[in-house]
Order: sequence, then structure tokens, then C-alpha cells
Amino acid sequence: MRATVLHAPRDIRSETLPDPKILAPTDAIIETAATCVCGSDLWPYRGINEFDEPWAIGHEYVGVVREVGSDVTTVKPGQFVIGSFFASDNTCPHCRNGYQSGCEQLAPVVGCQAEAIRIPLADGTLVATPDTPSDDMLPDLLALSDVMGTGWYAARAAGVAPGHTTVVVGDGAVGLSAVLAAKEQGAQRIIALSRHPDRQAVARAFGATDIVEERGAEAVERVRELTGGVGADSIAECVGTDEAMTTALDSARQGGGVGFVGVPHGVKLSAGKLFRNHVRIQGGGAPVRDFLPDLISRVYAGDFHPGQVFDLRLALADVAQGYQAMDERRAIKAFLIP
Repeated sequence: MRATVLHAPRDIRSETLPDPKILAPTDAIIETAATCVCGSDLWPYRGINEFDEPWAIGHEYVGVVREVGSDVTTVKPGQFVIGSFFASDNTCPHCRNGYQSGCEQLAPVVGCQAEAIRIPLADGTLVATPDTPSDDMLPDLLALSDVMGTGWYAARAAGVAPGHTTVVVGDGAVGLSAVLAAKEQGAQRIIALSRHPDRQAVARAFGATDIVEERGAEAVERVRELTGGVGADSIAECVGTDEAMTTALDSARQGGGVGFVGVPHGVKLSAGKLFRNHVRIQGGGAPVRDFLPDLISRVYAGDFHPGQVFDLRLALADVAQGYQAMDERRAIKAFLIP
């Protein structure tokens, strides 16, 4: 099968690898209908996250079940499915409390920029769609496997509630998804931090009411101006840098909430600042599996289109072009067709 392998920083290749096989009775094999490049894939691509040897990359996927292990009961061959980038049993105490990304049997899902993939813990990880979707639904459904679910968690962790003023820090696919999530969860005013016109357009389509182009302390000052000096009720931090986290914390009102889903790189939290501002903070790897049934239903209802974050469509064999375009910020997110 064709798969994507990262050999070294900025050395991404489309190669032929052996087809995946059932290794455990809880596994499933998926024929990929669509996959994509994630912003978090750019960390190792740029050499910021170090790695010792070539590895098959990718963690977002939708497709058709080809084969299941003997213990799998909730999905069957021929069904179209979506799953999270974390495999979970969906039965342990953490899963039952809605934190499948902290499952006691947690396993990463990797190598998904490929024509076929092995999914461990299939019963707890995969969710079947009501039918085999049309091709034009694939971008919306694929977005659910990570960026939309992660944006949804950012808004939920921030405590977004009806009537809120919400700030979204980050205009990548996750940040834009957090804008849409904030709207769906009832925010009245959504302030998106973005300096890129193409991303600003998507943010507005998703529900942003205000755009702030400044960064750092100047962005905080602008948010304060827009909120009458008070600050925002809820903030979604979707970048992972120290500047982004500082911007999020400083943009919150007294007692506001920050939901952070950007993978932290060099982030330093000030306990003193949290103490003074009474800011609530929650985040981590998103429990996407918890949200999938609801998000799938929203897509099938016909008026929920998170797939607008995909602005570059490529054949899987041309995946290197997708990485380069995203690295150079010429694309928000690359959609790959096996």
C-alpha cells in the first residue's frame, strides 16, 4: 500500500509499505477514504519534535472497515467509520467520564496518511456513520477525527456558554474549528486572533464577530478594548506556544476560563498570575471519541460544515506538497485522497 513516511526534518516521502494486518483480536483494518495533514505533524516535520528513525505519520482518517478481529462487535466489514487519533476502550472509568484521551488502555493511532490503517481497540475507538456518505461529505466528516473534535474540546474546556464573549487564539485548522465550536455552544461574541485574510474569511464564515490582527501584548490590549476593559469570558488556546498561552491568560476576565489544546512547546505558567486573576484552565489531548456521535449527527443534519478548513486537495502520492504548503502557510489544511 501507499503510505507517508517522515525520514528527517522536511524529508517526507510517499512510499510502498506492507499492508496492515490484524495483530490483536480488538483490531480493525480500515481502507482509507480520505486523510489529511495536521498542524501538529509540522512539529516533527520542522525538526522541533525530534525523532530517531523514519516513521509512518498521520493520525486523521475516515474509511471503510475491511477486516475486524475476533473480539470486535460494534463495527463490521463494509461500514464507513470515523475514529479518534487516540485509541480507547471506551469502558474504563476515565472513558466513562468523557476523557477517552486518558483511557487506561490508551494507544496512539499512527500511520494514517496511507491507503489502509490498523486501528487498535476498534470497539471503543471507531464510530460508524448512518450510511456510506457521498464524496462531498468527506471533508466535513474527516475534520471530526481531529481538528473539529479538538476545537470542540477547546471551547468546552474554556467553559463556553450561551451569551459568552469568547476569544480564539490561533487561526490554524484547530483554531478555526474552535470558532465554529464556540458558535455551536452558544457564544454571542467570538473574537478570532488572525493576521491572514484567507483564514479570517473562514473564521467569519464559522461565526467570528471580530478579528484581532495584533499579537502578544498588543492583542491583549485590543481584546480589552473590545470588551470594555473587562476581558473575555472564555478563551480557546489552539497554538501551544508560550506567547499564545500568555495571550490567552491575559485576555481573560476575572474568573474567566482558558481551554488549551495546542501541544505545549516552551509554555510556562505563572501560578501567581492564575492566583490573582482567578482564571480557570483546562486542556490536553482532546477526547474526540466522546464528541463523535454528536458531531456526526450535526454533519448529517446538513448545516454544519467543519470541512471548510481544507483549502488544498491533493492525491496521497503528492503529500509532500501538502506539508510544504502548510509549513509555508500557503494552505490551512491539506486534504489527501488515496
